Amino acid sequence: MGKQLGIFSVREALQLARERNLDLVEVAPNAEPPVCRILDYGKYIYERAKREREARRAQKVIEIKEIRLRPKINEYHANFKIKQARRFIADGAKVKVRVVFRGREISHPEIGRSLLDKVATELGDVATIEQQPDMEGRTMLMVLSPAPAKK
Repeated sequence: MGKQLGIFSVREALQLARERNLDLVEVAPNAEPPVCRILDYGKYIYERAKREREARRAQKVIEIKEIRLRPKINEYHANFKIKQARRFIADGAKVKVRVVFRGREISHPEIGRSLLDKVATELGDVATIEQQPDMEGRTMLMVLSPAPAKK
């Protein structure tokens, strides 16, 4: 098990595999000569699927939460939304901060930008700006991600 047997013709390699009640599996077809292994193919597929499942389980899925603001939001509600965003970031989620413009509000994007700047400065201790504020249709969008832990 696990040692090289040398170079064989396809017929000889198949014969060796049959004698051991195993399968002949080509692992590197582009090599010169092609590389094959003698193994239990069903067990190999099962173990590979098991490894993939473990890798998926170990992955950390980044969640994206969204905070929606309006240009005419009052101070209390803005602070409430900032507190919510702080909680989301503390939980490890990214936060999309969206300022929605309605009607004639769209003609004053500087109000939305100043609101997003305020949010960014308030959350500066726990978050970094991943995407700078920019207009997308009738909304201005900014993405914040949790700041790396200081050591």
